[in-house]
Amino acid sequence: MWVRLIVLGLLLGTDGLLRGASTDISVLREQLAAAQEEKDNPAVIELSRQLVEAVPQESSAWETLARAQLAAAKEAPPALADAGYQRCAETLAVWERKIVPRPSVIDDLRGDLSAARNDYRAAEICWRAFLSANPTAAETLDKLADRLTTEEKWSEALEPRTRALAIEDTVERRLARANLYLEIRQWDRALVDADKANEIDPANPVAKASRPKFELLHKFLPRIKGLDIQVAKSPRTVTPLLDRARLFSLAGAPALALEDSQQAMKIAPAAMRPRIQAGEALLDLAKSDDTKLEEAAKLSVSHDLVRDKSGHVDEAILRALGACDAAVLQNPKKADGFAARAKVLCHLNQNVLAIADAKSALSLDPNLADAHFQAAHAFDALGRQKEAMSHAEQATTLNRKDPVMWYYRGLLEAQRADFLAAIRSQTESLAIRESYVALAEREKCERQTGQLAQADADATRLKQLTPPQ
Repeated sequence: MWVRLIVLGLLLGTDGLLRGASTDISVLREQLAAAQEEKDNPAVIELSRQLVEAVPQESSAWETLARAQLAAAKEAPPALADAGYQRCAETLAVWERKIVPRPSVIDDLRGDLSAARNDYRAAEICWRAFLSANPTAAETLDKLADRLTTEEKWSEALEPRTRALAIEDTVERRLARANLYLEIRQWDRALVDADKANEIDPANPVAKASRPKFELLHKFLPRIKGLDIQVAKSPRTVTPLLDRARLFSLAGAPALALEDSQQAMKIAPAAMRPRIQAGEALLDLAKSDDTKLEEAAKLSVSHDLVRDKSGHVDEAILRALGACDAAVLQNPKKADGFAARAKVLCHLNQNVLAIADAKSALSLDPNLADAHFQAAHAFDALGRQKEAMSHAEQATTLNRKDPVMWYYRGLLEAQRADFLAAIRSQTESLAIRESYVALAEREKCERQTGQLAQADADATRLKQLTPPQ
């Protein structure tokens, strides 16, 4: 471009050269503005690059170039992103050398670049440097607050979030601060911010999405505050922590539920109720963060955790689990507590944990029929039929008078297509106590083996019994 202008200058003289250069720069500005309006990032990069070559002292052109390069690198395939980030870094370095005094916005852009490269410590340093020169830069305050929130530095994030709010009060900032207040357990302040967000714009999608959570919090707040007092008085007592965690789950605040459950796990590492509630919270958080599934798996809490109609683990089940925890803690050498807890865990579909408890029970009492029975259930649910069958046989051998154990043994035998054995087991169950389910199962097995007269007799009897609800 400049060669063409020099030739033109020789023809027109110095004045003509200057007029020609001015005209070309003006055209560049117009073209750049059009590219920005069309969001044509490659054109923005090329045109702003030409502009900084033509007018190297124009800081706004450098900023446009750096921002466009950063945006392009973020959108590039992973294999090309690093090269794009490096080009942006080089642009910032050249810009810094060219302009005196040094533009502070370079720090802001270096922070964005560092964040894009996952160097969050460097990003925070750069953003803070920019804010020291530009304390009212609300967007940078937001970026800093978001970063600190991601690192779970709730109290630190509160300061830049509040400063940004003072500059411009928006729904998003109000709700972001409300969530920070939740994390530091300042319930009333959280509700004030949530209410203010709704006053600003009730139709705002973010406000509408968050409204149910804060409404639930308001509903449960009196009980939460009561438990706050109990926890403060007895910080090493597990039950108030877990009761409060359940209220947080019901209120749609799984992060808070997780904090309380994890605290309870530290106090009582061998207890199962804290583990189950922590797993439930992680599974709820996994709806927006897949990594939480891995954390739940590390606790051996599976994704098919049984929940009630409200979408949460039933409170009565949690209390039963807590009672089993207490029994195990009080009598760690007694097998019955472990067997009872295994039963609750089976009911929750937590079969890995149930097997562990059943094995603990059997290590204390190898002849405990209930422990064998729960082991059979858990192994069967995990598809380990051979081990399930072995424990079911042991259970009925040790307790021949339990109709449910015989019925379940018959089910396992039928799964293995051993229909004659299944008929014998269901007959044993029916001899102890007649039940619709055992009779129906025996009829099916009788038809499988061609014992049609016996099957018809069972079918006739079934019509006389009330099916289970």
